[in-house]
Amino acid sequence: MSRTKTEQTMSFLDELAWRGLLHQRTAGVELDEHLATPGRVAYVGFDPTSDSLHIGNLIPIKLLMHWQRAGHKPIALMGGGTGLIGDPSGRDDERALLGREQVEANVASQRRILERLLDFDPALPNAAVLVNNVDWLDKLGFIEVLRDVGKHFSVNEMIQRESIKWRLEQREQGISYTEFSYMILQAYDFLHLRRAFDCTVQMSGSDQYGNIVAGMDLIRREFGAEPGQVFGVTAPLVTRSDGKKMSKSEGSAIWLSADTKERTSPYAFYQYWINLPDADVVQWLKWYTVLSRDRIEALAAEHEKAPQDRVAQRALASHMTEMLHGEQELKKVQSASQALFSGDVRGLEESMLEEVFADVPHSTHDKSLLEGDGVSTVGVLVQTSLAGSKREAREFLGNGAIAINGTRAEADHCLTTADLLHAHTILLRRGKKRWHATRWE
Repeated sequence: MSRTKTEQTMSFLDELAWRGLLHQRTAGVELDEHLATPGRVAYVGFDPTSDSLHIGNLIPIKLLMHWQRAGHKPIALMGGGTGLIGDPSGRDDERALLGREQVEANVASQRRILERLLDFDPALPNAAVLVNNVDWLDKLGFIEVLRDVGKHFSVNEMIQRESIKWRLEQREQGISYTEFSYMILQAYDFLHLRRAFDCTVQMSGSDQYGNIVAGMDLIRREFGAEPGQVFGVTAPLVTRSDGKKMSKSEGSAIWLSADTKERTSPYAFYQYWINLPDADVVQWLKWYTVLSRDRIEALAAEHEKAPQDRVAQRALASHMTEMLHGEQELKKVQSASQALFSGDVRGLEESMLEEVFADVPHSTHDKSLLEGDGVSTVGVLVQTSLAGSKREAREFLGNGAIAINGTRAEADHCLTTADLLHAHTILLRRGKKRWHATRWE
């Protein structure tokens, strides 16, 4: 993706600042001076607690993307080792420990997402690198960790970290020694990457700031009188103006892959962004896209002039869907969106039909009823979310308010096998927006 001259000369920290992605940074002018030389190395860690990342993870991924675009080298660290322990940050109870095979499978799935967003071309001087901390943590002995690493950590300081302090105050839950040790392992990751890759910067969401500082302290103590410069940069934790959470623990996560039906389909992904509230869209263009400043400011001006046109939301949805799912999937979901808007749904492919209507009210019916003369539309409407009684159903049909597969239904219409889409679905609509999917088996 091409960049303007302004973007090319803008420093990494300036880029984060205008986008609202810079929450905390360690050091002052020392960090600015350090980043003045291209080719610096930074890392972000990802916990493989699931087989997919979600849009909350996109913010730290964006840090790596902007880092690489600024000419520096990004490392994506997969927590194949720390994932066996569990990060206590943001939790008020103990995580269920995952098995080694599950963690390895999750790492492999998340890796595919990162490879879409970062450039791993080895021909690049700042090609992205993907590492897995199980490769070095698995080799550490318990005594070795206690002697060589644990000696640098003060329990007094550890219990003051927010992620630990909160849990210690909850008498019913508390915290196990396993999760208490997570900070030590994450700090050791920074030390290992400092040695192996000359990695000098760790980046993350703001909830990880204490763990970053712990890693910096460990590096300085380990290196003694010549610690080398190490730094931390964090981004804010994203929230929506309407108060909706995006955490997977809330059951409302927007996933970055669509490998299974449990994950977010490309169509649902597109719809999430296009339905973003007006109050959020400009800020989210800054946070989540890599669109230029000029382009975002132009979209912001259009949005302010005519928010009802949702130009900014459409640009955001298209950009994000193409980035995560590719150009072909974007074209499919745009066609599906147009079909849904116009009501012309007969041409939708079966897979897209299921995606489009996955979240609308639906019901299952006996397919044999459609044979011969079929079944009265009035009777079916009463069995759906579109009519409360036969009288109401007849009224809607008489007023022309009911459409079958996008086509206005006659008052005396009976549903037959001829109405089936892909041999099992009939779509009913009342008015312009109220859809109900009927499945015939």
